[in-house]
Amino acid sequence: MAPEQAPDRQGPCVGILAGGGPLPGQVARAVEQAGGRVFIVGFQGFAQPEVIGHWPHRMIRLAAAGEILSALHEHHCRDLVLIGPVRRPSLVNLRPDATGARILARIGKALFAGDDGLLGAIVRVLGEEGFIIRGAHEYLSGSLARRGVMGAVGPDDAAWADIMLGRRVVRELGRLDIGQGCVAQGGLVLAVEALEGTDRMLERVGGLRQPDRPGGVLVKMAKPEQERRADLPTIGPRTVAGALAAGLRGIAIEAGATLITDPAACIAMADEAGLFLTGIGGEDKKTD
Repeated sequence: MAPEQAPDRQGPCVGILAGGGPLPGQVARAVEQAGGRVFIVGFQGFAQPEVIGHWPHRMIRLAAAGEILSALHEHHCRDLVLIGPVRRPSLVNLRPDATGARILARIGKALFAGDDGLLGAIVRVLGEEGFIIRGAHEYLSGSLARRGVMGAVGPDDAAWADIMLGRRVVRELGRLDIGQGCVAQGGLVLAVEALEGTDRMLERVGGLRQPDRPGGVLVKMAKPEQERRADLPTIGPRTVAGALAAGLRGIAIEAGATLITDPAACIAMADEAGLFLTGIGGEDKKTD
């Protein structure tokens, strides 16, 4: 891991609060390419050193809020990006420092609410601390799903019927703040995403697939009231591989509201496997 660099006094930089996966590094690279500077706080146990190690960074416990805020201020961070999955820890394992305890008190009941309520409270508290919270999509516009078919394969009428069903189900899941995805096959809902996430859901689907019907469809969409600066739906090559292993026909994701960690690789994988990858809108009609 590269040593933390001394703070640059030439102006503010973008602070990245990094969970797991490749997106924190992609945001950092995009900021640099636009002429900006970054400092990354990697959450211990979640952020991957090989992803964030190229940039000035510090690995800090999730609940060590005092150390996190001090590091961000020390590096003159003004804009903050929260990116990368972080599992919600139990209160027993949280062990907040003194500042963390005060922040938890300010978050209040939202700590025990669903993801939307908690993320919204975290964004609010960080704003009260003087930071401007930015969405990762503001830096990764090229990774946002676009409308329509993104590869060589498109959904047929049967697949579109499952996409429409999946969209209705995911909208209801989102309204209840449960999850962002589901799998539908031949008019049946095989699985819905909850705390386990998309990858685990796809692992379950393999044993539920109906052999007498065309392969199912994964549908992922943002929740209606989702805090989009902190938790946009995300897919990547692992999602495509999981859909293929589960025997699905394709993946439908909300255009403009879903991040693709490696668009070129996902499209190439889907094309090679004969899967469709398509961006859908929020309205109940086809998006060709």
